[in-house]
Amino acid sequence: MIGAEASLLGLLGASFLASTLVPVSSEAALFAVLKLDSALLWPALGVATLGNTAGGLTTYLIGRYAGSKKPLTQLDRVKRYGAPLLLFAWLPVVGDAFCLAAGWARLNWLAVALFSAAGRFLRYWVVAQIG
Repeated sequence: MIGAEASLLGLLGASFLASTLVPVSSEAALFAVLKLDSALLWPALGVATLGNTAGGLTTYLIGRYAGSKKPLTQLDRVKRYGAPLLLFAWLPVVGDAFCLAAGWARLNWLAVALFSAAGRFLRYWVVAQIG
């Protein structure tokens, strides 16, 4: 069990970092964990989703508390579509901007977390099915 715990802990760290500006592939980490032990499918999906969502909420908090008066490119989209736009927070480049803009726009953090987690979970589930 120690091997599984270490794998999941590494996955948590990789998925958190991948949702920040650090270029880490959380999909590769998920794939590696599942290749080592396919029985970890549901725990791995949960851990990857949790870590990646937590990283996105970190970016949200940066936008919320460190925002300036300069306009953000993604801010208009986030204001227009609201928290459901965070279903796409997993996308490269724009996903981080959506999280930052959601914080800047002071969207409800719980709605942001739920939509973001749903989109991220679906992405990891697809990766797991392909792998």
